[in-house]
Amino acid sequence: MSFKNRFFWIAALFMLVLDQLSKFWVQQNFTLKQTQALITGVFHFTYVHNYGAAWSLFSGHVSWLRWLSLIVSLGLIAFAIFGPTLNRWEQLGYGFILGGAVGNGIDRFMLGYVIDFLHFKLIDFPVFNIADVSINIGLACLLISYFQQKPNSSQHKLR
Repeated sequence: MSFKNRFFWIAALFMLVLDQLSKFWVQQNFTLKQTQALITGVFHFTYVHNYGAAWSLFSGHVSWLRWLSLIVSLGLIAFAIFGPTLNRWEQLGYGFILGGAVGNGIDRFMLGYVIDFLHFKLIDFPVFNIADVSINIGLACLLISYFQQKPNSSQHKLR
């Protein structure tokens, strides 16, 4: 028996579990706004609540963001089940995006905010989490897939 788009499901589940375990660990070991330098002045764990999306965009619109997370997640699941068999890069890309969307979606539905804790202080980058990393890795995988595709020869014929 063949499992369609299996790398999609593996990537999504792996990143979801990693995201939720990391957030649980932060909640158990840090107080809100506590920071711990891993490399002083470069990379810290800083526990914050994010009431918006990336860079706290749409802060205060948690209700709208939670439904967006759910719609994106359901759309990706439907695509993996009912859509075509994807190449490996596409499976990984969409799977990582799903894992991140579900991870942050769980936070928004259960807590009303997203737990962030990864902080690159060297460039004063906004605090983020594993789900955010997962979404960005997913986008990178989709870009790799896009650039690996061979152009359709019929598109390049002179008319």
